[in-house]
Amino acid sequence: MATIYLIRHGQASFGSDNYDQLSPLGQLQARRTGEYLARAGISFDAVYSGDLSRQRETCELACSQLGGEIPHTVDARFNEIRNDEQVEKLAPIVAAENPAIAQLLQRGLSSSKDYQKVIDAVFNYWVRNDCSAFGIQSWEEYSGLVQDALRDVMRSQGGGKTLGIFTSGGTIATAVAQVLGLDGRHTYAFYEPIFNCSVTQLFYSGSRVSLSYFNDRSFLQLLGQEYEENLVSYR
Repeated sequence: MATIYLIRHGQASFGSDNYDQLSPLGQLQARRTGEYLARAGISFDAVYSGDLSRQRETCELACSQLGGEIPHTVDARFNEIRNDEQVEKLAPIVAAENPAIAQLLQRGLSSSKDYQKVIDAVFNYWVRNDCSAFGIQSWEEYSGLVQDALRDVMRSQGGGKTLGIFTSGGTIATAVAQVLGLDGRHTYAFYEPIFNCSVTQLFYSGSRVSLSYFNDRSFLQLLGQEYEENLVSYR
């Protein structure tokens, strides 16, 4: 069977003027991920990423540890869920129904934990309701793009390949839920626990695809012990 590795980007720069860039830790995580792949004997026939800086940079840093030129395709369908526009448009509606979310919004979202609680509430509202009137990307459009992108990779690459897709937590969660035959209401359960630079493995043959393992970060723990580095992070 052919193999796809879904790899989340390294830690981004939460709280900075530009979130969409790797933090120093994120850059180190990406390089260590590439080192793990090399030491495990995993080589890619081709790699893909979304067009977000944190995704492309993670891909480039990881692949720099593998040696040789690896074809890299940038496909915006692998971009992250548009959390910012959802928070802007939907958080006030969710807050009107949920006093706890209203309190978090009132004190600001400078804490990553507070931000994640709001994302949880907003995401689940988004997938359960028709939000087209708010002028934002719908769940149906987003999830359809993820599904089409994965199918296009499988179709264009064919059998016997080992492929890497460097993307984000929401995209990985959406793809995994789809592979398991689950709808949007179950997707957040896969979204929240995804670690930076974790690896999820899919097998495919023709149009059939199955999940081998999900959200593995054990290699970061092992390399962290080896180099005396703290490499594990969620956000």
